[in-house]
Amino acid sequence: MCFSSTPRGARLARRLCGTRLDAWGVPYGSDAHDTVTLVAAELCANAVRHGHVPGRDFHVLLTADPATGTVRIEVSDSRTERQPRLPAATAPDGEGGRGLLLIEALADRWGWSPRAGGGPGKTVWAECTAPCPD
Repeated sequence: MCFSSTPRGARLARRLCGTRLDAWGVPYGSDAHDTVTLVAAELCANAVRHGHVPGRDFHVLLTADPATGTVRIEVSDSRTERQPRLPAATAPDGEGGRGLLLIEALADRWGWSPRAGGGPGKTVWAECTAPCPD
């Protein structure tokens, strides 16, 4: 899905990911639902904060693999030159820098790649264990 590169767009993306997880059988309030939703929220917030290009949206792809019990979140933005990396150190009272640390702690795997399809930008992805019924 495509979302405006604004805080409102990030909130909507998070809510729609939560709704989709529940529809897939990962119920609201479960540890798996909360984890995947938080990871999706952080990826979307980073796309808005660090990947924003005026007039360009960000894209979210949420997929589940019932065979492996894995949910994959992919968030694509239009900014190529700002590649995600874990901060060396974060000031305890600083306003930012914790999003990727949360993703690192909560996701089973995460990474990034150039945006598919030849468009400008990058895709940041994370995979989380979330058992989904068939």
